[in-house]
Amino acid sequence: MQPILADAVTVREILTMPACIGVLDRAMRAVSRGDVSAPPRLFAPLYDDSGTLGLMPGSAKGLDVYGAKIISLHPGNPAKGRPAIQGFVALFDVETGEPVGLIDGAEVTAIRTAAASGLATRELARANAKTHGIFGTGVQAVSHIDAIAAVRDIQQVVVWGRDREKTREFCVEQAERTGLNIVDSVHASEAGACDIVTTVTAAREPVLQGTWVQPGAHVNLVGAHEPDTREADTALVALARVYVDLKQSAFNESGDILIPIGEGAIDRDHVVGEIGELLDGKVAGRPDDEAVTLYKSLGVVGQDLFAAHYVLKAVQQ
Repeated sequence: MQPILADAVTVREILTMPACIGVLDRAMRAVSRGDVSAPPRLFAPLYDDSGTLGLMPGSAKGLDVYGAKIISLHPGNPAKGRPAIQGFVALFDVETGEPVGLIDGAEVTAIRTAAASGLATRELARANAKTHGIFGTGVQAVSHIDAIAAVRDIQQVVVWGRDREKTREFCVEQAERTGLNIVDSVHASEAGACDIVTTVTAAREPVLQGTWVQPGAHVNLVGAHEPDTREADTALVALARVYVDLKQSAFNESGDILIPIGEGAIDRDHVVGEIGELLDGKVAGRPDDEAVTLYKSLGVVGQDLFAAHYVLKAVQQ
């Protein structure tokens, strides 16, 4: 039997943001319960360092498939009008090993990454949060507009980007697409002062400062994913209640957490817990409307497996 092929259009049609947030609710519980096997990820640079091949294998209890996300990362592609990340999630029957699906990996990544932030925001942001500040104007900025709007009644989105003209154009396009009130910020502090703040940049140094973040805010840090890179300064991480997708990854890969630890501003116990633990009631959530909560997203293969499995089952019906 030939494996099912699900291209980007098919993934977008099936894996709507509300549906994906529900899928990730199950995925993150499974991750924190230890029901997902995820060997170390492999990122292999090309011979000339022009790109990277990524391999993220895994399996999960309760799924009838296992597999791996295989992607290419070419940072120079966006300047040529091509996506930086391309690839697929390869799925295999858990009983026979038969290949059963090839699901567009870039689209799964774009949706599930934002859905993870949406899930964290659903659980941690104030119920009356109305404004959403976004740092960045790329693919994840687009999908995070949808994710946060899916879980809160957002009245205004404030966007900051390094290129002011590009940011203006982005805001016009996204306002037309969504019907939301989306404006560009003159200064990054305007986006940083919103009820919900999301960073989806390629920054290696902080773009978000703790002094901008207001009491009661919720923050999603999504862009940085290496031990020596971060999007938020130490002051913000130190004042916030910090949650992660997987503690093991956070303490190995997240500069947003490792750098403040190295500076002595926080210790490992400053991380309250994983989102899956929060969902299962094993750790506490927001204590009051004045607390600042923070979700550090690195991504785990369980998210890809559950999302791709959802698409596969929908196509098979």
